[in-house]
Amino acid sequence: MGEKETNLSTGHAPASEDLQRTIALVDDDRNVLTTLSIALQGEGYAVRVYSDGETALTALIGNPPDLAVFDIKMPRMDGMELLARLRRHSDLPVIFLTSKDEEEDEEAGLALGADDYIAKPFSQRLLLARIRAILRRAGPVEAGTEAIPPTDGQMVRRGRLEMDPARHKVTWDARTVSLTVTEFLILEALAARPGVIKSRNQLMDAAYPDDVFVDDRTVDSHIKRLRRKFRMVDPEFASIETLYGAGYSFTDG
Repeated sequence: MGEKETNLSTGHAPASEDLQRTIALVDDDRNVLTTLSIALQGEGYAVRVYSDGETALTALIGNPPDLAVFDIKMPRMDGMELLARLRRHSDLPVIFLTSKDEEEDEEAGLALGADDYIAKPFSQRLLLARIRAILRRAGPVEAGTEAIPPTDGQMVRRGRLEMDPARHKVTWDARTVSLTVTEFLILEALAARPGVIKSRNQLMDAAYPDDVFVDDRTVDSHIKRLRRKFRMVDPEFASIETLYGAGYSFTDG
């Protein structure tokens, strides 16, 4: 009845079980739990599934996985409340999966400490790519284990912008800007070479794996949301520039 944890082991486990990452799925839709469990097991992850927030909260605090994926719309305790209560005890990486696509929901989730937000219907390949990206930035599986370095690993400082790839942190004038993984990767690609124009295709290559296909207008949407988020902390923000027909660039002025 959704009160029991199911621990699904995988037939494709890594050579060392100590290095196997564990993903927790929290969703009241059994079909989603089954489908994602199979996909994650195929990638070598151990999977725990929960069909209600209350049971999940106890388990996530008492026996934390490496990352959790929450549905937002659940009975009794929804994903937002689950994340808010979890954050009192843990900084466990969390991705939201939801049928809601309103920006207010994304902002609320990120403000509570979610690491990314993917709307249903979604590409499993995209979700898997986001999980891999977040786990890379989360560091080692346990103390004493060598961390998998992030894409670059170095702090990015461009004028008032600071980006910490290892912690997925962004600040502007020392004020935190909450970004999804996709937005972070796009901004990172732009900030890597200030003044250099990046085409939509180049930004898509930076933010999406090769086997995930998105319309190039998706990048425009991400740029629009990046600007909006920075303008929430600085109404005069104008460091992401558009060259119509060519792409986008970052200026560090």
